[in-house]
Amino acid sequence: MVLSFTMKSPADKSPHTTKQLALKRVGIDTYHENVAYLHRDCEIYRAEGFQALAKVEVAANGKHILASLNVVDDVNIVNGQQLGLSEEAFSLLGVPDGGAVTVSPAEPPHSIPALHRKIAGERLTRDDFAHIVKDIAAHRYSKIELTAFVVACNQGELDREEVFFLSDAMSKVGRRLDWHEHPVVDKHCIGGIPGNRTSMLLVPIVAAHGMLCPKTSSRAITSPAGTADTMELLAAVEMPFEQLTEIVHRHRGCLAWGGTSDLSPADDVLISVERPLSIDSPGQMVASILSKKVAAGSSHLLLDIPIGPTAKVRSMPEAQRLRKLFEFVAKRMGLTIDVVITDGRQPIGNGIGPALEARDVMRVLQNHPLAPNDLRQKSLRLAGRMLEFDPDVRGGDGFGIARDILDSGRALEKMQAIIAAQGQRDFDPEHPPLSPLSFEVTAPVSGTVVAIDNVQLARIARSAGAPRARGSGVDLLAKLGDAVEAGQPLYKVYAAYPTELAFARQACERCIGYQLGQADQLVSLHVEY
Repeated sequence: MVLSFTMKSPADKSPHTTKQLALKRVGIDTYHENVAYLHRDCEIYRAEGFQALAKVEVAANGKHILASLNVVDDVNIVNGQQLGLSEEAFSLLGVPDGGAVTVSPAEPPHSIPALHRKIAGERLTRDDFAHIVKDIAAHRYSKIELTAFVVACNQGELDREEVFFLSDAMSKVGRRLDWHEHPVVDKHCIGGIPGNRTSMLLVPIVAAHGMLCPKTSSRAITSPAGTADTMELLAAVEMPFEQLTEIVHRHRGCLAWGGTSDLSPADDVLISVERPLSIDSPGQMVASILSKKVAAGSSHLLLDIPIGPTAKVRSMPEAQRLRKLFEFVAKRMGLTIDVVITDGRQPIGNGIGPALEARDVMRVLQNHPLAPNDLRQKSLRLAGRMLEFDPDVRGGDGFGIARDILDSGRALEKMQAIIAAQGQRDFDPEHPPLSPLSFEVTAPVSGTVVAIDNVQLARIARSAGAPRARGSGVDLLAKLGDAVEAGQPLYKVYAAYPTELAFARQACERCIGYQLGQADQLVSLHVEY
């Protein structure tokens, strides 16, 4: 691919000459950031006065992208006659290696003055947020500018009107879906609880009832498994949008990866900055979740807020404040929301990691005697609340309907139909593909399990290789309230490689994630379902 650039004389700003370079695909995953690479000896780099991390515009065949410039000295990456593009940038441009493109300095984002005002602590208007979000989605912001926006919104916490302005702006950039029926239901959990694969049970239950439930889910970023990672053991989760739409209309639901749907694309860019900084402020959380749901065409949303000592939300007052913010913004966006505050004191289900979680889900659907009861009960209660979005279902009747759908096998039948439509994978829940290396963590003393650390168990599972190694993770053998003897296994860790097994052992040696004590030390929570 050939790259051209325009040289301008100081006195004349009109195009003077055009130079071409060859485009090279650089195999680097830059995670939601477009990156271009020029060699330091490149004539364009010297003539245009480009600087590292500056924004450039790359165009070809009527297409163009904005990218951050990296300057390299290694000719094995790019030489002086080449322009490199990172994996995502290359994919977005959609032009094969070796053709002609142009590069030029990118125009500064028009929303920068609004960004500066937010950094200074000012309250922004609806138009301010609309302009900022458009520039973010178009990749006009550098990583430094993105970080400044995220930190400014976090430190000078957005008021509820600003949260609505941000949510609304994010939902209007990118694809907006319309399923041409009502209601369209969805469910979301704010996260932080390992296991908790309730979505994979809610979708077949609700779809079997006849309600439309198009569930697009994420892959894990900092957790041991996302819904898409787990579902991928059972069926394909990446498919053309047209195929996904057909599956949803035919089977009333899906369980797919949302990464290619272009729903609220500014959210994906912001997450790439928020996660490394461990920033998850209430305002940004609300905007992220609700913008995606509205853009996906949902009319009704069930939101799960788990609370517990090691959950994202630690107390009931904090959960109630977050609930009110979700309800305010959802109402302004025309979305019906039911917020449920649930028990987040421990992982839900027995498995932590894709293969172990897929095993748990299928066991619940099959009414297997070894199915984890906490996963079954939570899923039924949440499914019952979702079914009550149906105007023909009376309040309080949803749980019984959901239980009948599960117990009768209709939920399993619906899940099997969705799996077949998406592209079935070979998975046996009786013999899940677990990683070959393992060790058990045992109780140091006799006692009752009075606390389980969600964060530490997730850390151990990731150290063991989850979710990258699908069969790695943690299989819980004791839960809250269980009485155990000294030396009795608390959980089993699976890893694919000796180094990851060693990392997981080291994590367990620092903290096993379990607290043993007397039965009266077990803290109970008064939560809702």
